[in-house]
Amino acid sequence: MNTLNAGFARVNITPMLGIGLAGYYQTRVADGVLDDLEINALALSCGEERVVLLSVDHVGMMREITTDFREHIAEVTGLPMEAIYIHATHTHTGPFLVLQSEDELEREYYQMVRRKIADVTRLALDDLKPAKMGWGIGQAPDIAFIRRFRMKDGSVRTNPGVNNPDIVAPIGEVDERVSVIRFDREGADTLVLVNFADHPDTVGGCKISADWPGFVRKTVEKVLDDTKCIFFNGAQGDVNHVKVHTKDGDLNGMFMDFDDVSRGYDHARYMGRVVTGGVLQAFDKVKYVDVDSIRYCQRRISVPANLPTAEELPEARRINELHLTGRDEELPYTGMMLTTVVAKAARMLRLEHGPESFLMELSGIAIGGVVMLGIPGEPFTGVGRALKATEGWDLVIPTCNTNGKQGYFPMKEAYDEGGYEAGSSSFKAGVAELIIEEGTALLNELR
Repeated sequence: MNTLNAGFARVNITPMLGIGLAGYYQTRVADGVLDDLEINALALSCGEERVVLLSVDHVGMMREITTDFREHIAEVTGLPMEAIYIHATHTHTGPFLVLQSEDELEREYYQMVRRKIADVTRLALDDLKPAKMGWGIGQAPDIAFIRRFRMKDGSVRTNPGVNNPDIVAPIGEVDERVSVIRFDREGADTLVLVNFADHPDTVGGCKISADWPGFVRKTVEKVLDDTKCIFFNGAQGDVNHVKVHTKDGDLNGMFMDFDDVSRGYDHARYMGRVVTGGVLQAFDKVKYVDVDSIRYCQRRISVPANLPTAEELPEARRINELHLTGRDEELPYTGMMLTTVVAKAARMLRLEHGPESFLMELSGIAIGGVVMLGIPGEPFTGVGRALKATEGWDLVIPTCNTNGKQGYFPMKEAYDEGGYEAGSSSFKAGVAELIIEEGTALLNELR
């Protein structure tokens, strides 16, 4: 018997100009707005059980921030902490969100978001109406690409540059699936949850934008009448929008940015349209299923830290000092290679005195036979593929940067191969495989 109810709400969280932008190892300050940032909320209930799934246009919120937000939401709404699922879409053209900042604009922005995330939760819960749920899978081809490559000299590089003649082959397999959950409500808009895995680092520059996830929402709602869309990003740690071997009009609407990455606002719009195409493939032909239960749980795990050796620290200090004093030109690197060595040095100094391990929480919300699995950081696509293959579920949707942001979760072999993600990760080799193991255990617990 179907007893599902669904509600939706949306609030604007576009910041003031002059606030710092997150997402790069480079200072940027917001000097304009290309499109608004939002929090979108999907509330669901069956009987007495209620949950809320929140999607925030932000690069990623540290665990202490999502904990503060969830505690505040729980206080305002009465929801259990485990029933509150906060996801960041990972846009790189949004502001910093700092729990206790010395910057006046950041303090003001934090309090505004904290108030609004509770508001949008209440509005979504107030909007609950009887609904039936269906799910389906479409495809979004040729817009997401593995960004780690084996080079002719045997090295491995992240984002080695467009049309670099030294590229041999990508390392990994991209996931082009677009997961779609459709909620048809009595006397109200249809709600569509969309999941696709790719880095929203497409726009660049110093203007506020939700990047291509914002275009997904807008385009879906423009094409499908009386529909509201909410987006959740997937396992995108080693995936981005850069097509390294281009032809014809591949670079239309793009420019070459400081790190040898091609970016452009028009390309973000294009990606939104392609993902929307995947939504449309599934939307009319979803498999409708009865939902008579909603379950949720969290699983806490301990992950060993990626500690530096004593021999590595002097060079890390030198690189960090040059970078912080604006002397990057004294380092023998450019583009993404420069970002890689700077990030690796920062990780070593950050972990110079430990800790030996980190606590991490995986989050799960099951809606009948469909389950959302939240990972507090950026897992490689191999993690997403493995979790999606878990038996016993109609559909598994892994989401990155959920209830926390703790960095990259590379596959084990990436630590030997090298590259930006493993070099900057706070976690020792084996973290991705541990997330797969513990995520599978969480999924089994939710059955």
